[in-house]
Amino acid sequence: MSIGQERKSLVIAGIFTLACFVLVAKLLAVQVLDDSYSEKAENRSRRIETVHPSRGLIYDRNGIVVVKNVAVYDVEVVPRQVKGLDTMLFCQTFNLTVEEFEEKMKKAVKQSSYQQSPFIKQLSPDEFLPAQEHLHKFPGFYPQVRTIREYPYSSAPHMLGYLSEVNKKVVKGSDYYQPGDYHGVNGVERTYEKVLRGKKGKRFITVDALGRDKDSFKGGEYDEQSERGKSLNLCIDLELQKYVESLMHNKIGSLVAIEPSTGEILALVSSPFYDPNLLTGSERGRNFSLLNKNPLKPQLNRALQARYPPGSTLKPLVALIGLGEEVINENYYLACKGYYQLSARRRLKCSHGHPPSRNVQDAIEQSCNPYFWTIFKKSIDNPAYGTSAEALDKWVGYLRDFGMGEAIEIGLSNENKGNIPTVEYYDKIYGEGRWKSSTIISLGIGQGEFAITPLQLANITAIIANRGVAVSPHIVKRQDRMKYSQIVDEPVGNEQYRIPIDRRHFDVVCEGMRQVVTDGTARVAQFGEETVCGKTGTAQNPHGDDHSIFTGFAPLEDPGIAVVCIIENGGYGSRYAAPIASLAMEKYLTRTISEDRLRLEKKMRDANLIEKELEKKRKEQEMREQERAAKEAKMIEQE
Repeated sequence: MSIGQERKSLVIAGIFTLACFVLVAKLLAVQVLDDSYSEKAENRSRRIETVHPSRGLIYDRNGIVVVKNVAVYDVEVVPRQVKGLDTMLFCQTFNLTVEEFEEKMKKAVKQSSYQQSPFIKQLSPDEFLPAQEHLHKFPGFYPQVRTIREYPYSSAPHMLGYLSEVNKKVVKGSDYYQPGDYHGVNGVERTYEKVLRGKKGKRFITVDALGRDKDSFKGGEYDEQSERGKSLNLCIDLELQKYVESLMHNKIGSLVAIEPSTGEILALVSSPFYDPNLLTGSERGRNFSLLNKNPLKPQLNRALQARYPPGSTLKPLVALIGLGEEVINENYYLACKGYYQLSARRRLKCSHGHPPSRNVQDAIEQSCNPYFWTIFKKSIDNPAYGTSAEALDKWVGYLRDFGMGEAIEIGLSNENKGNIPTVEYYDKIYGEGRWKSSTIISLGIGQGEFAITPLQLANITAIIANRGVAVSPHIVKRQDRMKYSQIVDEPVGNEQYRIPIDRRHFDVVCEGMRQVVTDGTARVAQFGEETVCGKTGTAQNPHGDDHSIFTGFAPLEDPGIAVVCIIENGGYGSRYAAPIASLAMEKYLTRTISEDRLRLEKKMRDANLIEKELEKKRKEQEMREQERAAKEAKMIEQE
């Protein structure tokens, strides 16, 4: 062998030896030093089960549980593990058709063949337990315990909200949710979702070659405990809420009650309402569809989303601005002639026959339209401002101080801001500098382009009751006032501020509102020895009967409750809104209804204003169908 060949052999031998050394070292690292490969092997012999936490409970202000949890069962599937399945037995066990089974399996495979996903959802214990004994016969299918909501009192659906299965968009944008999870989509369930939902856990389970569960993986070393969601303590008084719902039955409208000193919302009722239990369990989808098709829109939260002209209920605020701007004083006198002379050719009628208004209190009591048109005109023509536009800007600023034209943000979503007509709006309609106080005079009595929500009007009433101190209304108890639960990351602030109008002017207006109840249009609102203050209103409705409105508080000194009630198509404010609101105040303040008012209570409970509205909607639908049929017949003739 030549020297060259010998060197070549040595090089080859060296390379071979080095390769063997590297291989041995790698095997040593894999088998002794590195656990990753053993973990991958173990992954193929174990199953990871998500442990869903119990959702936090929801209490009323007195510690009554208004939302609790009940256990339900899902049957989940890992499609690649489904082998040798007796499909007919499975369908018989879980009351499915073969077509339903195949559709569900296609959906599961499309989602993932290797990951566990829901197959049958929300079986009650009565439905699941008889089927459980057969579950071992169905490889690839696993039980999953979840909790769903239950509403013991079937009350306050618009406030509480409901849960719904997360969609693809939510899953994609979250590192928490997985397909089949549920989250809050309305009410406090949505606003406080992160607080209520808790934290998921994990359980690692060893499985055999057939995918059957054996025992806990490594004695639970890698398991992660779930954390129960935190509970909420609402401001609402459940007894008051249920009582108002009984009065609002068969009516369209809403009622909002606030504790003025704290801003706590004591009741929030939107009618028609529905049983929140309809949106839980296996029938949820069907019930949701029926609610959506209901022409009366029971899912609409009218307390936050419906908009109305405030009408005469705005007059106390118009008076406050006039007093604050010093365009009138509390003893401003006006002898109403039965009309207001707007121009040489135009008179506006006063709809209230009454004696002269000797002062602001009389004007509020008698709801004299010319009195408030006069105040408004003086406010807009105020020589302290250079133009009507500047004066209107200032006037609108006061309204915004009272929360008009803004979302109140009480802790519920989808709140409507209402509308305040501004300088920009009138410049667009009439042209810059081409309008004046007489052009927009209807604002002085709460008509025109105004749109206000019941919640906003209740907030204004609470501010007046507080003599100008505005406390942010809220639906969930502040942390320092909680007695039954603790939460974190509270979305609702604790703002408090004073309206820039002297307190003595609020005293004048409050006295006027007291006279409305003692001697004016809201005498029906008086109860017991309480000094009730209020203001009736009638909101114009171009589509039918006018809306009945009442706003008030009690007692006059140190008010405990402020209430706004709006009954659609209810006519004058004294007809339905004032009686219902005053019964709510009496129920809250005295916890009972006096014997002499039981007859009024029965009358309000028995009144049915919905049937007339349903008949109207039926006729409208018939007319639309007839018009459509006529158009189709005409098209056929032309062809």
